[in-house]
Amino acid sequence: MEKQNKMCQSCGMPMSKDPQGGGTNADGSKNIKYCSYCYQNGAFTYNGTVTEFQEFCRKKMIESGHNKFIAWLFTRGMKRLERWKNK
Repeated sequence: MEKQNKMCQSCGMPMSKDPQGGGTNADGSKNIKYCSYCYQNGAFTYNGTVTEFQEFCRKKMIESGHNKFIAWLFTRGMKRLERWKNK
């Protein structure tokens, strides 16, 4: 069995913070690599470049009450996550 990642390999959110405990594959099974915000029914919910996605996530974090610096800091490392690494 595949080991669950500590963080989503698309956005970097800690998987422990995901209310669904992970995204879903096309067959309805749980996906343990990506969170439920990023991955549903076997597809990514956001399709764009990593730079666009960083900005999207930064704005979402600020909207949900995180300060601007923390949001910037959190999204900086996205390029190193598995989804974006070889793009």
